[in-house]
Amino acid sequence: MDQENFKEEINKEISEDKEKQEKENLEKNLRLFKKYSIFLVFIFLFVGSFYWGYKKGQNSILSENKKVSLETAIVENKISSQNEKVDFSLFWKVWDLLKEKHVDKDKLDAQKMVYGAINGMLSSTGDPYSSFLDPKESKALSEDISGSFDGIGAELGIKDEILTIIAPLDGSPAQKAGLRSGDKILKIDEKSSLDLTIDQAVDLIRGKKGTSVKLTILHEGDQETIDISIVRETIKLDSAKVEFKDDGIAYFRIIKFSDDVDVQFNVAMNKIISAKSKGIILDLRDNPGGLLDKSVVVASRLIPKGKIVVSEEDSSGKKENLYTTGGDKLSSIPTVVLINGGSASASEILAGALRDNQKITLIGEKTFGKGSVQQLMDLAGGSSVKITVAKWLTPNGDYIMDKGISPDIEVKMTNDDYKNKLDPQLDKALEVIKDKIK
Repeated sequence: MDQENFKEEINKEISEDKEKQEKENLEKNLRLFKKYSIFLVFIFLFVGSFYWGYKKGQNSILSENKKVSLETAIVENKISSQNEKVDFSLFWKVWDLLKEKHVDKDKLDAQKMVYGAINGMLSSTGDPYSSFLDPKESKALSEDISGSFDGIGAELGIKDEILTIIAPLDGSPAQKAGLRSGDKILKIDEKSSLDLTIDQAVDLIRGKKGTSVKLTILHEGDQETIDISIVRETIKLDSAKVEFKDDGIAYFRIIKFSDDVDVQFNVAMNKIISAKSKGIILDLRDNPGGLLDKSVVVASRLIPKGKIVVSEEDSSGKKENLYTTGGDKLSSIPTVVLINGGSASASEILAGALRDNQKITLIGEKTFGKGSVQQLMDLAGGSSVKITVAKWLTPNGDYIMDKGISPDIEVKMTNDDYKNKLDPQLDKALEVIKDKIK
């Protein structure tokens, strides 16, 4: 074979080998492409299915308006566990028994059952102020804090394990109907209140404007109950107001520590300063409290900067002090404070701070005794939970939970005083403040 033919033969073999190699590479790449394509499709389907399931679960379980059938409900996070302390599988056992055997199982609502279970868990703490609020109740609470809602206008609490009126709000249907601080509510529209939480009772008492609710009431000191029917109205209250008595004395009432109390307080404070008032009667009677931070703001107008308003103590015993922040314009004016059994929570904080920091005289009756701090946390679907996270103490270190704050000068209101619209507590406050400004 000559040289030229030999070269051609070599080139031909090289070309064939190259072509063969390229073909093998192509086939290999095709196999890899198919393999990774299948993997990517699997990942896409897995993620897509998870997201679809998540959104579907949210829409069906968290909707406050859609009934969730117990028969078709898919319970997420269902983990049965058992140890020496808690057998949580018992919960799911009862759930499944209801699902299987209840005579009206088709009418049961799984979402309501979950809400009820959470309420039961919180009520087992024995703390009436830790509670779960479904979306409807959460909305009502927001309206209450903002100062506008339909109802009778009475703040409720639990006293000696009985549903009790902390305070009827000023000018409310409850006040006009004769309800008083300390009244026991034994029935609501013939339904016993003994096993109700505060939020459940509020839900029953509230209702559309123009409708009525019947309460079975036991006045403090009475032996027999009475039934009182009250027509609900839209409750819109001022947080603070001031009027002027003889001798340049300002009668300053804080009705509730709502969202706008600091604004209304500042307006009233400027009126007192403009009038050059010689003394102040601060009326905290029937003030059921409200927002803790607002009580600190108001205290800062009455007490010099840097003084303790209240101390919070958590479950570990750790204490945190809340201090006045500045803006004091009234601490130099002689002041007395009116309190009674309807003074609770934030109003007790303010009364205790004024007594301990300013040596201000408290007149009237012992306060309600709500010395705990609740944290409100939003949950999924518009629901929320209130949990007691701390107890509070006055600046001098006094706990007031259940025992309240006792007045320096006790003046009781009798049934005759209420009937005849007399106010011996205010009369005594006027007498004391006049002596202070002489």
